[in-house]
Amino acid sequence: VQLQAYGGGVVQAGGSVRLSCAASGIILSLSDMGWYRQAPGKQRELVASVTIGGGTVYADAVKGRFTISRDHAKNTAYLQMDRLKPEDTAVYYCNARITPYMLGTNNYWGPGTQVTVSS
Repeated sequence: VQLQAYGGGVVQAGGSVRLSCAASGIILSLSDMGWYRQAPGKQRELVASVTIGGGTVYADAVKGRFTISRDHAKNTAYLQMDRLKPEDTAVYYCNARITPYMLGTNNYWGPGTQVTVSS
């Protein structure tokens, strides 16, 4: 089982970026999925998460600008980031709680993807 993140890059302030996170492997259950970010010199923080039922949680700093969603059929979560600010610059990490076939439930992390917002 692995998570693969797509998207990211360099964008001007006020612009938009969409991140995708796809889980692959033999998966019995895929529950909460989320995005975290880590800026230089700062701790990793939750950006947004979505439950299997579609419930969402957002960090205060991104409320109203970011939208998390998921496609159950594709085992994929998306993070639509609009009205980006320079302070959104960070490495973004996907996280998912997965029960793989023949293994116990665990949290999995995808590789980070850099988002840089220029002013």
